[in-house]
Amino acid sequence: MPLNPNAAEKLRAVLTAFDHPPKALVRSFGCQLNFCDGEKYKGVLASLGYTLTDSPDDADVILFNTCAVRAHAQSRVTGQIGSLKSLYERNPNLIIGICGCMAEEEEVRELMRKSYPFVRMILGAGAMEMLPDALLRIYQENGKRFETGGLDGIPDESLPTVRDSKFAASVPVMYGCNNFCTYCIVPYVRGRERSRSPEAIEAEVRSLVAQGCKEILLLGQNVNSYGKDLAEPLDFPSLLEKLDAIDGEYWIRFMSSHPKDATPRLIDVMLGSRHIEHHLHLPVQSGSNRVLQEMNRRYTIEKYRTLIDYTREKSADFSFSSDLIVGFPTETQADFEQTLALIDAVKYDNLYTFIYSPRPGTKAAEMEQVSSAEEISARMQVLLARQREISEAHNARFVGKTCTVLIEKYDADAKKMTGKTREAMNVEITDNAAAEYIGRMVRVKITAAKNWALVGEIEVPAAHL
Repeated sequence: MPLNPNAAEKLRAVLTAFDHPPKALVRSFGCQLNFCDGEKYKGVLASLGYTLTDSPDDADVILFNTCAVRAHAQSRVTGQIGSLKSLYERNPNLIIGICGCMAEEEEVRELMRKSYPFVRMILGAGAMEMLPDALLRIYQENGKRFETGGLDGIPDESLPTVRDSKFAASVPVMYGCNNFCTYCIVPYVRGRERSRSPEAIEAEVRSLVAQGCKEILLLGQNVNSYGKDLAEPLDFPSLLEKLDAIDGEYWIRFMSSHPKDATPRLIDVMLGSRHIEHHLHLPVQSGSNRVLQEMNRRYTIEKYRTLIDYTREKSADFSFSSDLIVGFPTETQADFEQTLALIDAVKYDNLYTFIYSPRPGTKAAEMEQVSSAEEISARMQVLLARQREISEAHNARFVGKTCTVLIEKYDADAKKMTGKTREAMNVEITDNAAAEYIGRMVRVKITAAKNWALVGEIEVPAAHL
């Protein structure tokens, strides 16, 4: 559904009557898809006549683009909203709103009604196009709340976007999830899987490459399910092949992949490509088959290991990262020991570890917790220490090699640059570091390995990948 042009026109007229240039602030939380949505919210607000700001004190509209995956993410949002009460009391014309995943939860809506009456706008995760209507109604009705949900369909392809980076961009390929892992709220707040057309995705990637974008992140809750719902089905490896055929100096990466759908063909396409990064984020969540079954993950550790072994036989430098949940309700110490055995065997390059967070409405939230908080915390510390040891030893395989590195940041105080290789390995560079390298691909000789990054020295800017 496109933006309502009538509402947009009327809203612009309202904003011209302000005694100052109207400003808007968008804060995004959670996953990369949320931050991608946040860039679209910024684009829509800018198209309506708002100037974007990072300061709540200057803003006429403050929009929280929220995440509901973990309780901690929700607590951060509610804490920040609560801190704005005094600002609203000083400026009753301020519009504070929430959108995204939290806005799809009825208990959150009820919390906003009862405890945060100064939150005047609630937009569901699929209601981005309703933003002009919401703002207009609030202005016209002198402060009344506007609420709407909606999870169907694909966001309007023509929505404007304000990118946060000049050289890196996110491109959603699909929305929603059909997997219903027992610990996860995403299918309930993001809806069922909907794939964008390959033509729309290709057009967006071509445009980004033409603008000089160096890294393009393809997004979906499970990208390996891409295309199953299209009138003419096209699987994800085939989509990657289409995008890889676009000429230019850029890399493609993607997340997330569900292990039950990741195939050797996916690996073959990645390794045979010109532009796809040699890195796969493959969330395993647990090393115990019993726990995986209770998580409804629909694969075994043996099947999971098969794909990794297949990849490592073809490329020793290919990197893997993963997600792990510590303290799932039925996880025992024996289950945790199996997780440790898995990371010892796989030797992940990076792990994203989380203590289990019960989400109301999911099956896991009804399960009895068999371990104490102290036991779970101790397991997490053991896991982190083990991964640090593995990373430092495994990273050493790059020492002495020359890699292409995309420079992402420059720290003027430390006179240090940081970037990533095609294998998504973090690299720190202190020699000849300068801000003008940001967004460029350079050749770097790796001289040392730490548990969090490689260390290297610049050779020459890379003319080709």
